[in-house]
Parts: sequence; structure tokens; C-alpha cells
Amino acid sequence: MNRKIERALGAFTRTDRIGLTLMRLAIAIVFFWIGGLKFAPYEADSITPFVANSPVMSFFYEHPQAYKEHMTHEGVLVPVQRAWQTENQTYSFSRGLGMVELTIGLLVLSYPISKRLGLLGAFLAFVTTLVTLSFLITTPEAWVPALGDAQHGFPYLSGGGRLVIKDTMMLAGAWIIGIDAAKGILFDIRTKAAGEKCLMPHKSTV
Repeated sequence: MNRKIERALGAFTRTDRIGLTLMRLAIAIVFFWIGGLKFAPYEADSITPFVANSPVMSFFYEHPQAYKEHMTHEGVLVPVQRAWQTENQTYSFSRGLGMVELTIGLLVLSYPISKRLGLLGAFLAFVTTLVTLSFLITTPEAWVPALGDAQHGFPYLSGGGRLVIKDTMMLAGAWIIGIDAAKGILFDIRTKAAGEKCLMPHKSTV
């Protein structure tokens, strides 16, 4: 029985490349899907609190301080609020962010073609996720508000906060595929250097 377990564990350890491939696909899928949704008004509306309160993003909005009066629930269309969001540059910013996220997804998937582009994609995925996680510090709506219940504020994450905290896995995944891409680049550099060294003419001794 122990021998069977050892063989099974040994076989499992040899699937590390499959794990890295799945990690790249998972990260790319998230960036493609969420990036594509950034072109839909409801998704642009839903990220308004995060952007409006972010010190590195709020300047993209025309009126970031006024976002609370113009929020709508997903699936609800309020023409007046939609008009305000348009004037606020909510949708133009969201589309730009969507293009960035789609590009990152493509870069992550480009690893088999170009390890350097794959490394760039991993780096950008890491930085983007780091910015997303900063919303837990800058966005009041990431925490349950004090509306009468005993559980509010830290550590009680709201629905939005629970979505953000999951990006810790994206952060770790981006780091892992980044290391793998760096290893691949170093291997190529060393292989090329070794090949050039072998081709160099040897000096004859008399």
C-alpha cells in the first residue's frame, strides 16, 4: 500500500508544469472576463466606490466625491444616474481599464511564444492585483457599514470587500508564474552563452 501511495505522490509531483499552465490560464480567464465586463455600464457603475476613493485612480473621474448619490443596484436602469455616470467619465475610464486588463490577459498567455512578454504579463498582473487589494484600505464600502447590527467595520468584509480579498490568490499566482518566466529566460540566456562558447575557436598550443 505504501508503495502505491509513493508512486501516486511521485506521479503527482511531476505535474508541476500542468499546475503552472493552469495558473496562467486561470489568471488570463479572470482578466479576460472581468476586462470584457468593463465595457458594460453595470460593471463600470459597480467599481465606482473603489475608483472614487482611490488616491491613484480618483483623478480619472470628474466628480469622485459625489458618487454616493448616484449609485444604482446591478440590473437596475436609472436614466438620470446613467447620465451622471457618463458625465463623470465613469464609462470611459472603465473601458480604458478594460483594455488594460485584456492586454494583461494576452501577455500572460503569451509565455509559450515569448517568455519576456510572459514575465511582463505576470508583473502587470501582480501590480494590478496589488492596487485592487489597496481598495480594502481606501474604500469604506469594502466593510459592513454601521447600520445597527453589532458586526460592522473591520474585520467584517462587505460583499465588495469579499470579492477584493480573493485577489490575494491572484497576487500569489502572478508571483509564481513570474518566477517561472524568469527561470525560463535565464535558462535561455545560459543555453545561448554555452552554445556560443562551444563555437569559439580553441587556441592551439605549440
